[in-house]
Amino acid sequence: MAFAHASRSAAGAVESAMSKEWHWHPDLPIPVSPVFAWPPRPLAALAWLGGHWVTLSMLLLEFALAWAVYALLHPDPETMKTLAVGWVAQIYARNLALMVLIAGGLHLYLYRVRGQNRKLKFDARDLATDNKRFTWRDQVLDNIFWSCASGVTLWTAYEVLYFWGAANGYAPLLTWSDNPVWFVLWFVLLQIWAAFHFYWIHRALHWPPLYRLAHALHHRNINVGPWSGLSMHPIEHVIYLSSILIHFIVPSHPVHVLFHLYNLTLNPAATHSGFGGLVVKDKKRIALGDFFHQLHHRYFECNYGTAEMPLDKWFGTFHDGTPEARRRIRQRMASRHAEQPAE
Repeated sequence: MAFAHASRSAAGAVESAMSKEWHWHPDLPIPVSPVFAWPPRPLAALAWLGGHWVTLSMLLLEFALAWAVYALLHPDPETMKTLAVGWVAQIYARNLALMVLIAGGLHLYLYRVRGQNRKLKFDARDLATDNKRFTWRDQVLDNIFWSCASGVTLWTAYEVLYFWGAANGYAPLLTWSDNPVWFVLWFVLLQIWAAFHFYWIHRALHWPPLYRLAHALHHRNINVGPWSGLSMHPIEHVIYLSSILIHFIVPSHPVHVLFHLYNLTLNPAATHSGFGGLVVKDKKRIALGDFFHQLHHRYFECNYGTAEMPLDKWFGTFHDGTPEARRRIRQRMASRHAEQPAE
């Protein structure tokens, strides 16, 4: 009985500490994907992967959007063999419209209309205004500018590069009839590739010279919103979106490429939304914010990757959201700073 009382007291103390730090948080400690667990956990791995595909999710919406855009709004390969203003402008316009629809729509519902008030909001604070850290001293305007002026432009450049290359035979193509199993499996494996790529380029972006030059712009956003996801310096956009170059090596269908691009560009609006889910009529309809990455924006030197691939756990940079993990990360950073030579 005494042990049970002590356990409840300890749990209560942890929850009290976390409630001072976060307005809302998911159950802690947060998990990472069991796909790479050892010893293997095949049922858990299948449940993790399947959970994103069989329930309403951003991943499923991006998948559907990729097919819809390919079927209804995509230039034909013959047109794309020659670089021309017409079809390039068409792709730019549709990408800009998608960014406004997803990031703007989430911002409108969550922050302007306040459709769910503060339900499932991680950080109790509002987005910053009259703050000299941001362009025009306004976080939202700053984020919109960098997301659209740099983000959509470089997203379009990569997309045009790939489809021009594919139309001219510089990228291997894949159809359903070529290999139905690989056709389906490649959609799933793209998530693992993207997670692997993101971890390593993100670690590189935290190298002090590159951080000061480029990545610091994204990290202006400690309390994030939907427009924060793609708000990056052009150098970071070039590095981040280079994940798409895998399709010049691995045979892919145009829908694989569109799906990959939407996961890189539209998904961050949801994962940076600042809310754990979209609530409509008092019911969570779809998962949004990624608390794994929210912790990175709060503490900087942790959770460089995603929960899809446990590289942070393997390399000792995983923050599971608990006070113990916070203390461990701070101790590691204090030791690192102590080892650095004085200037």
